[in-house]
Amino acid sequence: MKRMLLKSMILKARVTQADIRYVGSITIDEDLIEKANLTEQENVLIVNRTNGNRLETYIIVGERDSGVICINGAAAHLVNEDDIVDIMAFSWSTGEAESLFLKLDVNNHFSRYATADEL
Repeated sequence: MKRMLLKSMILKARVTQADIRYVGSITIDEDLIEKANLTEQENVLIVNRTNGNRLETYIIVGERDSGVICINGAAAHLVNEDDIVDIMAFSWSTGEAESLFLKLDVNNHFSRYATADEL
């Protein structure tokens, strides 16, 4: 039986921009995309730790090592600059999942991988 399981999660990212004028998406630093095993156009769930809002959107690749986390389009009504968000991606699996958990520094650069026990 296939189940949708957590593939990867970027923890406590600080939103650097919220652009209501752009088409809906989230722009993520290319380095973070690679380390989280994500791809451009992939669907993600965003949980806003600051205000509790949740939304789904797709990824756009941002400049490498820029620390960019930009919420675009209508989603910018739900997430503001400087909000803290978790970004999650899921995949279908018939077995166990080896989820990746990325911890970031204050500038949204990769700090280290975490274990589920540390969340």
